[in-house]
Amino acid sequence: MPYEKRFTLRESHRAAVAGARPAGAVPNDEIIHASVVLRRRSAPTGTGKLRRMSREAYGAAHGADPAALDAIEKFAHQFGLSVAERHADRRVMVLSGTANAMQKAFGTQLARYQTREGVTYRGRSGALNLPTELEHSVMAVLGLDNRPAAKPHFRKRTAAGRATSFTPIQIAQLYNFPSGVNGSGQTIAIIELGGGYSTDDLNTYFTQLGINAPQVSAVSVDGGQNQPGGEADGEVMLDIEVAGAVASGAQIVVYFANNTDQGSHDAIAAAAHDTTHQPSIMSISWGQSEDSWTEQARNAMNAALEDAATMGVTVTVAAGDDGATDGAADGQLHVDFPASSPFAVACGGTTLKASAGAISSEQVWNDLASGNGATGGGVSDIFALTLAPYQQNAGVPALASGFAGRGVPDVAGDADPATGYAVLVDGQNAVIGGTSAVAPLWAGLVALINQQMGKPLGYLNPLLYQVPESVFHDIVTGGTDGYNAGPGWDPCTGLGSPNGTALMNALMGASAAAGS
Repeated sequence: MPYEKRFTLRESHRAAVAGARPAGAVPNDEIIHASVVLRRRSAPTGTGKLRRMSREAYGAAHGADPAALDAIEKFAHQFGLSVAERHADRRVMVLSGTANAMQKAFGTQLARYQTREGVTYRGRSGALNLPTELEHSVMAVLGLDNRPAAKPHFRKRTAAGRATSFTPIQIAQLYNFPSGVNGSGQTIAIIELGGGYSTDDLNTYFTQLGINAPQVSAVSVDGGQNQPGGEADGEVMLDIEVAGAVASGAQIVVYFANNTDQGSHDAIAAAAHDTTHQPSIMSISWGQSEDSWTEQARNAMNAALEDAATMGVTVTVAAGDDGATDGAADGQLHVDFPASSPFAVACGGTTLKASAGAISSEQVWNDLASGNGATGGGVSDIFALTLAPYQQNAGVPALASGFAGRGVPDVAGDADPATGYAVLVDGQNAVIGGTSAVAPLWAGLVALINQQMGKPLGYLNPLLYQVPESVFHDIVTGGTDGYNAGPGWDPCTGLGSPNGTALMNALMGASAAAGS
């Protein structure tokens, strides 16, 4: 009989949230949507030098094997599940069915739990068990457990004191962003796992800045919606307003998904493979410490980010706002994921001060002593340095365990709420910081450079480590709770903040030399 023999998907193992308590059973007839992520039919060439491909060519070469998709569909029907979505290019099949059917299909038990913060989620523990017929096809099964997967990396200013603020345009001027370009012809994808935006607010904000509002649209992923009215609106509006102010001629597409591992993966995959909007840049301001994700979720998301890099999409990701521990309960050093992916440009944070229209000082953002956050950064204990060969000569320190990991961040920018960004959120003026501001800032800069070049920069990481150090403002002052800044790359601010025009000129030369 088919499907009687099972294998354990070890990468799917997970435990209950620390401190969570049981909160009842999951009704057998509750409808669940789960994303089955399949393996590629063939792998790209590797992290050092990716051969750029069109979305159509990439899907044909590295998408899911049609036979594997058919096998998943047959399996689903055998267990009373239906196919809600089928994406060969993204390697995702979304299955729908009752909780009872899902538990039988994937060999698990579901229950309700409530966290210390009062959040109720549908959870599981242990690993999933699937029929051996699918062993060589399935990379991950996401969505059975719908606990919150990530947190937004923005910080609202809590006290004025001696604080100041900047508009995104002023920040761009301080960093010498290229003039004469506005990102026209570029599409910036923004990943959001909650919250929403108001078109009226956006129009008001950009009118106040004296610039045309960018074209902004929303895409629903796994049922996620543009739903303004909550705390996460600060994240959504910050992302759009920073990127849009820097690159007002760009099209901005916001991919809304639920804050789960399924939503995180599926939104990234949807943006990467979007043949309608065709983003050339992706900005992500949500994340969580590496160890908080299951191995299957990290693997699937990292593969989606590799897809994006190979298809010419530059991905900028916030490095976190909780210092070198990334806010982990164990107090040990951690870096944030997806920022730690070798295919992401990890964006750290600084405290920026200016006088007479020029930078007067810039140092590592660290206000942990007053509870107001600090830049994330450090060394991955998941992704080996060999997966980020562009950092081989950057001086990334080994961990105490001896593991040589990928260093975070790659670059930096103003993130301190005390020197934060003036934005408009839900009709109210606000000053917001966090590395969430740095990811869209760099996304906007890449849009300007792409327009000037006449082609996308694409996988930016290797190029960043080839250009002269002089195109960055090297941050050598300050530190976090685990690392100190110093000359060249460091685990607080990476290579530094940008001298935008100088960086553009250097990248254009490096890109031409690399033939990309």
